[in-house]
Amino acid sequence: MVKIIDGGINAAKGYTVASTRAGIKESSEKEDMALIVSEMPCVCAGTFTRNLVKAAPVMWDMKLALDRGMAQAAVINTGIANAVTGDKGMESCSETAEEASKALIAAGYDISPEMILCMSTGVIGPQLPMDKIKSGINMMPGKLSGERDAAKNAAIAIMTTDTKPKEIAVSFSIGKKECRIGAMCKGSGMIHPNMGTMLGFMMSDIMIEHELLQRTLREVIDTTFNMVSVDGDTSTNDTVVFLANGMSGAPMVLEENKEDYEEFREALHTVAEFLAKSIAKDGEGATRLFTAHVYGAPDDETARVLAKSIITSNLTKAAIFGKDANWGRIFCAMGYSGAAFDPGKTDIYLLSKAGMIKLVENGLATDFSEEEALRILQPDEITAECDIKAGECEATAWGCDLTYDYVSINADYRS
Repeated sequence: MVKIIDGGINAAKGYTVASTRAGIKESSEKEDMALIVSEMPCVCAGTFTRNLVKAAPVMWDMKLALDRGMAQAAVINTGIANAVTGDKGMESCSETAEEASKALIAAGYDISPEMILCMSTGVIGPQLPMDKIKSGINMMPGKLSGERDAAKNAAIAIMTTDTKPKEIAVSFSIGKKECRIGAMCKGSGMIHPNMGTMLGFMMSDIMIEHELLQRTLREVIDTTFNMVSVDGDTSTNDTVVFLANGMSGAPMVLEENKEDYEEFREALHTVAEFLAKSIAKDGEGATRLFTAHVYGAPDDETARVLAKSIITSNLTKAAIFGKDANWGRIFCAMGYSGAAFDPGKTDIYLLSKAGMIKLVENGLATDFSEEEALRILQPDEITAECDIKAGECEATAWGCDLTYDYVSINADYRS
């Protein structure tokens, strides 16, 4: 049984974290670098942006996660994305990994540069200030700690504009041994994954073969992070990595051992869905989480396309912000999604913890109460339920409302 537990990103055995302020973005007083380290080498899987403009750290991490399938540490910075930086950007990743390796060896770890992931988020274009990056790296090994507060600090360090750390931990059993996943993610704007997501970190003490981990991670990401959108922009830096150091002592997760594999898959899905919803709810300027649930679809793809179209519609997002039960915008977004469905058989509902109201029945507006709809639209989590009555498949997508603050934040992002 999968259980949500305390411990955040430090829940799994063998992982430590640290954070510091290197001053990458001089106008900010926030901590802007974090370091994650495993005591043992890890099997490493990852998903990455499908944007053709890939940041240097994405290309660096793809080699580790996809080609080598191994890693043991990660260096994260905010403020500068190290994207569209040419050969110099890749040199900066190499310098970062080399400096981190030296600092960690001095602290008693035996970790080569080829085992160190690099992740960046921030403004596109500028080169990383390597003097500050190196200074920050050398401040962190002495701060490494398995304590809960240190994990929280590291989560905050990579949040930039985020209002709260987004982290979760779960426990589950493999071969009657307790295993854990601790995870956190960064993301609030330029979020429309179409691959994996923002910056996400999942650390586990399971033992698993790389190919199986990579395939399972991709499949789970498709139904969680890939169903999130804040603003329709696919970032140059989107990355999710999963590290597995095997320190739980549990037997290897094998697909043919169906019970153990399904337990792991459920745990991974629980973590990924929680983080995906957290990202949507904490979108830049957001005041409410907006969920679209499409069911009665002939296949999974139809349901996913329709749900994603609803939560990415700027007009629908604005209506959710304004507490306006404008069902026409939902219907319109379904219609231009590219998915085939019969509008004349479609029902649409809005629901929240305040109740549920049917707005459309068999393609026509119901005689609903605007006052009742306004009451249902008051809470900070709103769901559009859409039944297209064409099958047994369903999908859920998560987004947020579109507010004045979103424009304000992104109109002055570089300062």
